[in-house]
Amino acid sequence: MENSDKPRGGRPRAFDPDRALDAAMHLFWEHGYEATSLAMLREAMGLTPPQIYNAFTDKETLFRKALTRYHETETSFALEALGAPVSTGEAIRRLLLGAAEAYSRPGKPGGCLFVSGALAASPQAQAIADELKAYRKASEAAIAARLAKGKAEGDVPENLAVDGLAKYIAGVMNGMSIQARDGASVEELRVMARTALAALPGEGQNQGTSSKE
Repeated sequence: MENSDKPRGGRPRAFDPDRALDAAMHLFWEHGYEATSLAMLREAMGLTPPQIYNAFTDKETLFRKALTRYHETETSFALEALGAPVSTGEAIRRLLLGAAEAYSRPGKPGGCLFVSGALAASPQAQAIADELKAYRKASEAAIAARLAKGKAEGDVPENLAVDGLAKYIAGVMNGMSIQARDGASVEELRVMARTALAALPGEGQNQGTSSKE
């Protein structure tokens, strides 16, 4: 009888770790950390429990790797917006409208994994919740840094409260993520983004929708 562990039809026995990690990432993204069971991971990743443990150690380590993968593959819109050689108002416009697109992509779970991964965590998963909070705080800090750069370059008001505005923008993005999870369309998310842009001081006011619309 042929050994089922041997390669058949040119298909290697070894699995693709990136593909397996992407499958786990999408599962955590859709269901959150605690609601994602080992059985769900096994089916989505196409691996046995020993293979999962051998490759990723445990569920918590797998989730942390999935967060890194998400950061590398799904948040480029934010990095590009904040790093673009454009005015601060345009950078924030790209950031919020980019979030509207990213949080409602067809074929992917709605919203942002950093927001929905473990908002309500049991004491056993507190370390995971803290790590997600750290990712959200890092995003907020990146926004604040871009606003501070604009303030130094003179394209935002001198009296701008950088930290407070960064927190507001990050809060809008978090709200967009939750709305996307609740089924909001990309156009509905764009409306949220434009409404927030209209409330920004200086150049941001010219990027949003008119209050007369």
